[in-house]
Amino acid sequence: MPTTTATTTHDGLPPLHTHKPSLRTTTNRVFVVVHFSAILALLYRHTLSLLHSTTLTSFFITLTFLISDTLLAFMYTTTQSLRMKPIYRTEFPENLKRVVEESDFPALDVFICTADPYKEPPMNVVNTALSVMAYDYPTEKVSVYVSDDGGSALTLFAFMEAAKFASHWLPFCKNNNIVERCPEAYFETDHSRFPEAEKIKIMYQGMKVKVNNVMERGKVDQEYLTGEQEIQAFSKWTDGFTRQDHPVVIQVLLDHSKDRDITGHLMSNLIYVSREKSRTSPHHFKAGALNALLRVSATMTNAPIVLTLDCDMYSNNPDTPLRALCYLSDPKLRSKVGYVQFPQRFQGINKTDIYASEFMHLFIINPWGFDGLLGPNYVGTGCFFSRRAFFGGPSELIPPEIPQLHPNNVVDKPLQNPEVLELANHVASCNYENNSTWGHKMGVRYGSLVEDYFTGYILLCEGWNAIFCNPERAAFLGDAPINLLDALNQTKRWAVGLLEVAFSKYSPVTYGVRAMGPLMGLGFAYYAFWAFWAIPITTYAFVPQLALLNGITLFPKVSDPWFLLYVFVALGAYGEELVDFVLSGGTFLKWWNNQRMWMIRGLSSFAFGFVEYFLKSLGISTHGFNVTSKVLDEDQRKRYEQGMMEFGVSSPFFVPLTVAAIVNLAAFAWGHVKIFRDGGSLEGLFVQMFIAGFGIVNSVPIYEAMISRNDKGKIPTKTSLVSTIFAFALYAVAYVTLRN
Repeated sequence: MPTTTATTTHDGLPPLHTHKPSLRTTTNRVFVVVHFSAILALLYRHTLSLLHSTTLTSFFITLTFLISDTLLAFMYTTTQSLRMKPIYRTEFPENLKRVVEESDFPALDVFICTADPYKEPPMNVVNTALSVMAYDYPTEKVSVYVSDDGGSALTLFAFMEAAKFASHWLPFCKNNNIVERCPEAYFETDHSRFPEAEKIKIMYQGMKVKVNNVMERGKVDQEYLTGEQEIQAFSKWTDGFTRQDHPVVIQVLLDHSKDRDITGHLMSNLIYVSREKSRTSPHHFKAGALNALLRVSATMTNAPIVLTLDCDMYSNNPDTPLRALCYLSDPKLRSKVGYVQFPQRFQGINKTDIYASEFMHLFIINPWGFDGLLGPNYVGTGCFFSRRAFFGGPSELIPPEIPQLHPNNVVDKPLQNPEVLELANHVASCNYENNSTWGHKMGVRYGSLVEDYFTGYILLCEGWNAIFCNPERAAFLGDAPINLLDALNQTKRWAVGLLEVAFSKYSPVTYGVRAMGPLMGLGFAYYAFWAFWAIPITTYAFVPQLALLNGITLFPKVSDPWFLLYVFVALGAYGEELVDFVLSGGTFLKWWNNQRMWMIRGLSSFAFGFVEYFLKSLGISTHGFNVTSKVLDEDQRKRYEQGMMEFGVSSPFFVPLTVAAIVNLAAFAWGHVKIFRDGGSLEGLFVQMFIAGFGIVNSVPIYEAMISRNDKGKIPTKTSLVSTIFAFALYAVAYVTLRN
């Protein structure tokens, strides 16, 4: 039985947290040795076949499979590094106040990032902000900063309304011990047991109507503004103000030194920030926005703990900061812990998770493995940082360029002091970072579209540790894409950003292994080389099938002992994934859709990400950062809840998927013709027919969207025709190549 380690505090006080190793650790290690030995034997067979190739065709086919299976072996090795020492943690927030006086709790700065009011509706951002302002945490110690990188007056207006509503919402939550403190989520549940709830709901609906009216008009009219202060706040939105070119806008919406709720209690700080932007200065997307928030917050509050949140990732548990504090306040850990990462979890995912939006391995399974080593990767949201971690490693502080940004600086002036506001505006200017180490040695790191992965990776390389905190009740809940195009665009962007790290001087297989050790380095390499899945997936989606169509046998017969090796390698890999998935709270159907989505990504987003990265490396212009839409379409939502894949539009992503579906169906049908009409041997064709059949089963949603569906989510006729032409062209090329 694994032992449970309890971290007790000094003076015999109760523990703040415990951890225990996984029961499957030994089994994992034994299986890795056996399974990897089988993979090496398979690569040995490929090498022998390559050396004994008698034709140019057989040489290149064998070489293709050798390369593909070598990449699979590499990716397998990287993921196995995370199965060597997984641990599971438990926190005891109820013990915290017996160990640390509430008055000694560290202050907390919350960063919420948004960029486009039409893709990220302001009411979603408002709900996120209200949910964290209502934390079970000393109100005077919480400051919420909203970064509006789109510089939208619509977003500022929404938060002005939110500040008014907060004076009613926050005391209602705390006085009634409400757990669901996101207003939208709360009012969707049964709230009738509190008499004042209906009144609060009417106020909330009134706020929504106001904000939505402003959104429809596209501007904030004078009729919606009350008082000179509100009118003055919008004075910077002149005719020359654009999302790409505008001055700094910092608006203090709530100041806890003077603003009180309806019960007379002081409220949390709420500050709107839109950093300066200029077409002539790089802005570094979300990483640049976070660094601007780090500096602005340092001049105004400089809390030692920083929580970063995406705009749609609302708090689902009011004691979440207390759970983070169980680690960040532990005297044995706090000098080394750079951040505490909570997993991303999502609301509204359908029963079988058809787009694998839960990312079980990324957000749950792999972080357990990282946690037994140095700690999990940062996933961009739901993460409590020690502010000190942004300024060099634990043993080597990198001092910022001005003392007011030092992580230990104490701000002793009010939020709206003219000197404070002047400095805050200065550090949010677009040229402030020129000739500085921001984004390189300090703050959130530049150099990759996936600033979260890169930043967490570098912090761990610098010597920090991290903690994975996964309570039973989700700490945060967000929205996941409900159509295939958004899901694939998201993973394509990740693939490009990860390759930027993989082929940089900070590559995990070199720099990471040296800085963190082989297991952590390989674990981070698993993500960095994500796009490489495109090569083996594309190979197995087309080569065996095209060979079958041209009468070429590629794999051992069923009676050949080598056949058992193929079976063991394939079943071992799939079986291990299934066991991990189910034991981590998933279901068989969710696992099935997860493996299908890996194939879909391999043929589309990973492949396109691969191409985009190399075009970018050659200096050929590609699209920049794309914000994933958080706007919900009701018809799409209905189809999604029914488990129907949403295609709907013509996209290059869908062409390789449809081509693969056609080729696999043709190969499977031709295999049957060979057996039943021509007297071919199933024994020799079994593996290729099985692969084609497996492709067909995974392509069922594609066939449905091509043939039997009439709704708006079907594959457009143009895409089907183009894909059919490509499939015939691919067969023609294979016919000429393989038969000569």
